[in-house]
Amino acid sequence: MAVLQICVFGLGEAGSLIAAELAASGSTVVAFDPADVSTPAGVQRVPHPALAVRRAELVLALTAAADSRLAIIQASDAVSEDAVYADFSTASPEMKAELASVAQAKGFDFVDVALVGMVPGNGVTTRALASGTGAKRFAEAFNAVGGSVEPIDAPAGHAARRKLLRSVAMKGFAAVAQEALAAADAVGDIQWLADNLSSEIETADRAWLQRLVDGTPRHAIRRLAEMESAFELLEDLGQPTTMTSGTVKSLRAIAEEPDMAATVPDPIMSTEHDIADNNSLNNETSADEASP
Repeated sequence: MAVLQICVFGLGEAGSLIAAELAASGSTVVAFDPADVSTPAGVQRVPHPALAVRRAELVLALTAAADSRLAIIQASDAVSEDAVYADFSTASPEMKAELASVAQAKGFDFVDVALVGMVPGNGVTTRALASGTGAKRFAEAFNAVGGSVEPIDAPAGHAARRKLLRSVAMKGFAAVAQEALAAADAVGDIQWLADNLSSEIETADRAWLQRLVDGTPRHAIRRLAEMESAFELLEDLGQPTTMTSGTVKSLRAIAEEPDMAATVPDPIMSTEHDIADNNSLNNETSADEASP
């Protein structure tokens, strides 16, 4: 296991877990977080971001997206030209590009890091994508201390774009499940529905996804009628219908114009990451959700 000088910005759930693991594995970890949060064992806490980045080989910014710009600006004058600054936030691709321009002006490499796994339970090993000028260097260094980073040969913002495209499905699924479970709870069927959904997720694979997605234009009229009935049920129960009404609207549009529907492409090749993706519905989070 490699030993590195690492700076961590943000000691929320994700930041504290990753910082603690890195410190426990022998790396020197110096952290900054203005919030009143606890400091993980083995981590040195400093009162200013400029102090945290001194001598750091890797700077891991595990902040909320809203804080990402301030974090890099406050530290940029003190970051070594040999360091790699890795922003783990769920900021937009445009913001990631802006952060990269700050790093470029100061002469150090920037990495847009997108977590595509759940930090609790995985910590440093959480799967991630990385793009930007320092993506390859970061992946090599972070993977040497236990990480699981896949570098993308593309500018900063590309990892964020992939993450956010994924979030449309992952966070959308969470919102749909919330709506369905709340309605089920209102009629005493929440245990049955939770068991049923869990069973579906456990058996999910690419063929399952293709059946759901590719079957939509073929069965749009039937599915529309079913979801209109579901919408009426939730209204009768006095339950929220935000996601259900969106599904009805989507199915109605596809029924009218089937060619607008997306399809799932056949896989180019089978890889370890493709296989791992099959179980990602119950194994994902973001830096923002697990940090301040």
